[in-house]
Amino acid sequence: MSAAATSVAPLAIRGRVLSFDADPALVPSGGRGAVRYIEDGLVLVEDGLIKAVGEAPAMLRELSAQVMVADHRPHLILPGFIDPHLHMPQTQVVASYGAELMEWLQKYTFPEESRYGDPAVAAGASRFLLDELLANGTTTAAVFCTTHPGSVDAFFAESLSRGLRMVAGKVMMDRNAPPALLDAAEEGAADSEALIARWHGRGRLEYAISPRFAPTSSEAQLEATAALARAHPDLHVQTHLSENLGEIDFVKQLFPWAADYTAVYERYGLVRPKGLFGHCIHLGDREWRAMARGGATAVFCPTSNLFLGSGLFDLARARVEGVKVGLATDIGGGTSYSMLRTASEAYKVLALRGQTLPAFEAFHMMTAGNAAAMGLEERIGRIAPGLEADMVVLDSQATTALRRRMERVDNLADELFALLVLGDERSTVATYAAGRRVFDRRSGPARPAHAARATMPDAQLGPQAGEAAAAQQQ
Repeated sequence: MSAAATSVAPLAIRGRVLSFDADPALVPSGGRGAVRYIEDGLVLVEDGLIKAVGEAPAMLRELSAQVMVADHRPHLILPGFIDPHLHMPQTQVVASYGAELMEWLQKYTFPEESRYGDPAVAAGASRFLLDELLANGTTTAAVFCTTHPGSVDAFFAESLSRGLRMVAGKVMMDRNAPPALLDAAEEGAADSEALIARWHGRGRLEYAISPRFAPTSSEAQLEATAALARAHPDLHVQTHLSENLGEIDFVKQLFPWAADYTAVYERYGLVRPKGLFGHCIHLGDREWRAMARGGATAVFCPTSNLFLGSGLFDLARARVEGVKVGLATDIGGGTSYSMLRTASEAYKVLALRGQTLPAFEAFHMMTAGNAAAMGLEERIGRIAPGLEADMVVLDSQATTALRRRMERVDNLADELFALLVLGDERSTVATYAAGRRVFDRRSGPARPAHAARATMPDAQLGPQAGEAAAAQQQ
C-alpha cells in the first residue's frame, strides 16, 4: 500500500454487496455457490484495506460513532473492475475506420504513438485514460505505453497521484515500425531496467515487460527481453499472440525455425505465470497445451476482435485446456472503455461459437477472474477482509431503458444480465481505490488522491451515529 493510502480515515460503505469466492463456471447449480451476496451489506475500510464485510444492521451497532458511513443503497457494490489489456496512447485512434490489424497499425496506431515523445501529450493522455477508466468503474489495468520512456513516467506518475493499482510498461520494438518508434535491442532493455528501478513497487504500481509482439521484435531484442524476464521473474510480461491470420503468416516468415507463433515466445521464456497474451484467437493444439503448461494467460478482447475482423475467441477450449483467461477492452482497437459493454460483446462472440456466458460468470471475469488472470488475486478482485479496498458502485436503473427492463426482473442473475447488456458508464455511481472515492457520477474524477474524500452526492455520508436519519433523507 502507498503511504498516502494509510492516512485515510476509516470508512464504511453500505449497499448491496456482491463478490465471488470462486469461478461460477466451475461450481454446480448455475454457479450460485460461488456468489457472495448481501442484500444490506457493509464494507468497513481502514488504511486502504477491507477490514470487515457483513450485514449492515449488525455491523453498524458495533462501529465507532466516528466512522463515516457512505450509504449507497439500493445500489450494488462490487470489486473494482480489472482490465488486463489496453493501450494508453490509442485513445485518439478508437473508432478509426476500416482496416484489419496490420494495416490498422501502420495507418493509425504507429503515427499516433509517434507523438508520445512529447511529455505533454503523454501526460494528457494518461489523465484522460485514468479519468475514463474510473468513470467506468475500472480500478486496475495492464497498460501498454509507447517506446518512449517518458510515456511510462507520465502514466505511472498520474496513477501514483491517484493511489491506483496499475500495471504498465514501455513497449519494446526494434523493427517493422516507423523509425521514430524503434528502439535498439540493448536500448529497449536498458530503458526497461531503468523504469523498473524507478517505478516498480512504488505505491501500488507494478511494471510489465512489454515487447509489442513478435513481428516488431528481432531475435536480438527477444534475447534481451528474455534476459530481462529472467532477471525479474516476479514481473508481468505482456504482449500479443495469434490475433490475425495475416499476422500469423508474417511470424512464420520472420521466425522460420518456430513450430508456431507461441513457440517464438516459448524460446525466450515469456510463456510463464503473469504472462498476459492478448487475443489468442487462432491457437493450434500444441499452442493451447504450451500456454497451459507455462501458466500463462490468454486475454479475450471481444470488441477489438470484432471491430478489426480478427476472429472469435474460444473460451470453452481455453477452459478444457486449463488456460487462464482474462477479459479486456483492448483500447484502442477495442471500442469501449466499459467492462460492462466489453462483457456484453463477449457474450455475443461466444454465442456465435455456440457457447454461453451467464451473468455470474461475466461479473466474475471482470473482477476476481481478471485478478487471478493477472496474478493479483491476493490483493484485489474480491470484497473480503485483507484485500485492497477497490470497489465500484453500480446503479442497475441508471437509464430509462434499464429502469423499464428492471420492472420485469425478479432475481439477481437477471438483474446482472440486464445491467451487463444495457449498462455502461452511466451506471457507475462511484469508484473507490484503496478506500478513497476517486470518482462519482455527479462531480467526476477526484484528483489528486488526497482530495478523494470530497462530498459524495450519490451517497449519504455521515457519522455512524447519524446514519439512520441520513438514510431517511434519501
